[in-house]
Amino acid sequence: MTFLTRAKDWARRIKRDVVAVWFAARDPKAPVVARILAVVVAAYALSPIDLIPDFLPVLGYLDDLLIVPLGLMLVLRLLPPEVLVASRAKANALLARPRSYAGAGLVICAWLLCGVAIGYWWSRR
Repeated sequence: MTFLTRAKDWARRIKRDVVAVWFAARDPKAPVVARILAVVVAAYALSPIDLIPDFLPVLGYLDDLLIVPLGLMLVLRLLPPEVLVASRAKANALLARPRSYAGAGLVICAWLLCGVAIGYWWSRR
């Protein structure tokens, strides 16, 4: 296995586990501490706001490479095995769904149309 293949596999597992942790946070069978920590970790992982901004060389990606995986490891250790298995199954099902490129194209066209309309309005002012 090449380094690139292992890195891609690791990134896929992290993505799956972030989604699984989000599902586990809503499972009433999970302990309260694990649920609270799961919400914090999932929200931080999915949030566009980072503790350390990404534009800082090396340090910017340090939180993505350390904080998120360490938080995930902690949450995964706190979750009961049956909750973890069920949450990972839900995450796999969600991530396996097909993506609609036509829908994405429609959204992009709508944003472009809004941008053109705003530009036209601004030029008329």
